Amino acid sequence: MRSLLAVLLLVITLPACAGSDDGAPWTSPLERDHPLVGRIWLPGSQRFIDRAALAERLAAADVVLLGERHDNPDHHRLQAWALAEIIAAGRRPLVAFEMIGPEQTAALDRHLAEHPGDAAGLADALDWAHSNWPEWSNYQPLFAEAVAAGLPIRAANLARDTMRAVARNQPLAAEMQRFYRLDQPLAPPLFTAMAEEIRQSHCGQLPEQAVGPMVDVQRARDAAMAHALADGTPGGAVLIAGAGHTRTDRGVPLQLAALAPERRSFSLAFVEVDGEQADPAAYGEAFGAPSLPYDAVWFTPRANDDDPCAEMIEFMKRKQEKAKE
Repeated sequence: MRSLLAVLLLVITLPACAGSDDGAPWTSPLERDHPLVGRIWLPGSQRFIDRAALAERLAAADVVLLGERHDNPDHHRLQAWALAEIIAAGRRPLVAFEMIGPEQTAALDRHLAEHPGDAAGLADALDWAHSNWPEWSNYQPLFAEAVAAGLPIRAANLARDTMRAVARNQPLAAEMQRFYRLDQPLAPPLFTAMAEEIRQSHCGQLPEQAVGPMVDVQRARDAAMAHALADGTPGGAVLIAGAGHTRTDRGVPLQLAALAPERRSFSLAFVEVDGEQADPAAYGEAFGAPSLPYDAVWFTPRANDDDPCAEMIEFMKRKQEKAKE
């Protein structure tokens, strides 16, 4: 109780924040007045810091992982802020995107070579309109920041064919098993935690026999992203990905530590506030962890109250009906 009161007093004494910490008003409409909105929390030391202190940590890391909720436009704008701060510190990192797969690399490189400085044109080059990602307008500020600075942009996702093979539990060549570190046994507690995350993210609609292969898909995707960051580029690297991939207790940081232990990483997650919960230390429960599994967390308003399971349940029903035909 005392620790909770101490946190609440600390939150109350901090100044109210009408806009985000980069000076712009919030775009996401829900719970803008929540006491944690705009605050930056260090789970490891259980304290708040300001954005200047955060910028120092971002600039000092070899690899920065910026974990988002895909449909929150504020997360993308703050990612762009973080990238701008790294550039302002004199760094020239490569920027790797979960949203780009290796199948798109040729089109990406061709556009950047033929139309340098044209970030807007990347939408067509990457055929963004037919992807499953949120609207291009959310991501354009990030791409614009990277393109304006002349930074290399890299695909970070797993190849579709490989993803499909792993999901279907089809055998992979030994070298691919090693490359994606699927030949490494997963500790039982970690498998249990990842399996439960897979079940929840599929709203209980995934057949149980598919859970294990989907855990391997997650591991392979994390490894693919880690490989995109691990080649020792002098300017370092920045990853743009969902916050599930950037958590420090598993995901890309764990894979990166195995591939390139000499590279210092820093994981910053953008996390939506939750109702009346004003204790930042308590947010770890939503991630199935004792505390938030990131080096730093930036709290934001919520983008929407949509039920993510409604669409998933309808999709699975259509898939089952199609299988019966």
